[in-house]
Amino acid sequence: MSRRAAPLALLAPALLLAACAREAASAVAPGAPGFLLGLWHGFIFPVAWVISLFDPRAAIYAVPNDGGWYDFGYFLGIVVFGVGARKGHVVTRDRIVRVRER
Repeated sequence: MSRRAAPLALLAPALLLAACAREAASAVAPGAPGFLLGLWHGFIFPVAWVISLFDPRAAIYAVPNDGGWYDFGYFLGIVVFGVGARKGHVVTRDRIVRVRER
């Protein structure tokens, strides 16, 4: 098996199993936290996670929520406005060294 095929062989069954997952009906309720609260909860995720380690009453995700829109807001809160919005590193080039080949 090639080096590239081995990770795919492990990943494929996991993805197929995850595709069968369903959200519990009790986790979705009309009038529960929606998109805007999901956005807020995603944005404050790092702080909420640390607090949840020490306080069992604190949670990082609202249950019940209104389903897909809450999840979308949560995702955007983490990735766009929260943790994922940080720049990794910036590469700058202040000089170029050219090497002559002989």
